[in-house]
Amino acid sequence: MMEWCRAGVARFIGHLMVRLAPNAVVIPLMVAPLIIGISICGSIQAHAGETLDRITRTRMVRIGYAPEPPYAYRSPDGRVTGEAPEIARRIFARMGIREIQAVETEFGALIRDLTNGRFDVIATGMYILRERCGQIAFSEPTYRAANGLGPGLGVRVGNPRGLHGYDDIAADRSVRLGVVAGTFEHILAQRAGVRDSQMALFPNVVAAARGVVSGRVDAFAATSASVEAMVERNQRILEKVGHFRGHPEGGTPRVEHGGFGFRKQDDDLRRAFDAELRKFVGTPEHLDVVARFGVTRMELPTATAAELCAR
Repeated sequence: MMEWCRAGVARFIGHLMVRLAPNAVVIPLMVAPLIIGISICGSIQAHAGETLDRITRTRMVRIGYAPEPPYAYRSPDGRVTGEAPEIARRIFARMGIREIQAVETEFGALIRDLTNGRFDVIATGMYILRERCGQIAFSEPTYRAANGLGPGLGVRVGNPRGLHGYDDIAADRSVRLGVVAGTFEHILAQRAGVRDSQMALFPNVVAAARGVVSGRVDAFAATSASVEAMVERNQRILEKVGHFRGHPEGGTPRVEHGGFGFRKQDDDLRRAFDAELRKFVGTPEHLDVVARFGVTRMELPTATAAELCAR
């Protein structure tokens, strides 16, 4: 990273010097920006590797999650569990890390809190999307959002508003939709033409489901598995919409994949994590761990993180 940063600074300064060459008085003034640029590079280099060194030394890592069953949530006994935290426990154990501290936050704050250093890894089954890849680095995916992990919609029992797709919601301005801020469902609803004035933003799927229960919204959008988990908690009030049209683009829907998020400067940590993750995903142990969260062999990843970030 140091070489890349210094080369970039040198190219930038070189370009300016060529353009300013006729004015010899200005050229010496470029020395200060060059020194500052290289100092910044040194700062970047100083921070790179620090996270892995600390985790290895203290045998403790902090994972950030937003409550969204079955990907990440706190069970009644207080344990943070779900598809992502349980995989994280096993991968970090293979890396010699004994302790995991779970930090809860809102889904829309996960990337910000990661980059600000509140925790070291996002472990909440976050979709690997191109726009997110510009902000953080992703591990190799651990699942694909197919079958029961695809898009879902929760409504009151009997579906009184007759909602079966985002297009139904967009067509009726009086319908109110609950979405978790920053999620892919939020993006899909906007693409389908659902107006911002129709949407209520919630910090997590539990709060969104409560919005339907309380009557604040008519429906809430989340992954199918998350909707099912919320319906199970409120069986007399909520139901999951069958055959929900969750992809407004038409044609064959694109299947998303989920993985772990890392700060870009923590590439050594991501690579060490991925080295163990590749050996784990798809094994009998992995499938046994994630079966209770709705992940089977049919939902194993079919693309790499690089491929997902590029599409």
